[in-house]
Amino acid sequence: MEIKVDEESAEVVQVPSRFKRICVFCGSSHGKKKSYQDSAIELGKELVAREIDLVYGGGSVGLMGLVSQAVYSGGRHVIGVIPKTLMPREISGETVGEVKAVSGMHQRKAEMARQSDAFIALPGGYGTLEELLEVIAWAQLGIHDKPGRLVAEMLQVGLLNVDGYYNPFLSFIAKAVEEGFIKPTAQHILVLAPSPKELIEKLEEYSPEHEKVVPKMNWEMEQLSYSQNCEIAVPKEGKVIMEAQLESRPWM
Repeated sequence: MEIKVDEESAEVVQVPSRFKRICVFCGSSHGKKKSYQDSAIELGKELVAREIDLVYGGGSVGLMGLVSQAVYSGGRHVIGVIPKTLMPREISGETVGEVKAVSGMHQRKAEMARQSDAFIALPGGYGTLEELLEVIAWAQLGIHDKPGRLVAEMLQVGLLNVDGYYNPFLSFIAKAVEEGFIKPTAQHILVLAPSPKELIEKLEEYSPEHEKVVPKMNWEMEQLSYSQNCEIAVPKEGKVIMEAQLESRPWM
């Protein structure tokens, strides 16, 4: 919820946030700097102040545990999406709030995206980067769209660049643009800020500038967890049929 002052009446006017739920990607470790932990807690409190619920990867370890506990303690709804193999407490700790158990990592990301209106990445490792890059690619392709809503109205991707943690990553993106692998307009998919308050304020005002590769593509996250038979015909001495149960792939 955003707070504005009516200049004529000098009254404080509370403007509802455009987001109902935000998905947060972050490390299952605390990191070496206290600033990473402080930012996770601050982000949780900022979500509470704006009456935004949290979607995250489940568990109570690392930065994931700090941001989820801050939101839960503040009285907002928390949804933890976690693969069944990671549910034992000795692996991920105890998930606060609502637990959604899924069969695997692909289903986890699909469910997190289905539940969320925007994404924010705190500092993290391989898993955080993988999740972040995938949603950036989804945004570029336009497959974030939900029925009846455009990506410009629905989903944004924010990067909480605490103490310059993501500067090398941003340098990589700039290099990819320079070498012609990423379009210059696609650089604007990411919304950047060093603090949670500033980042959410930017996300509230953000309107995508990049061009969608697949315009008007309507893709429902609920359909990610399907499996189907595929037939491959081999044109030599008859026909060979191969059947395979395909796991869902958010994009290929």
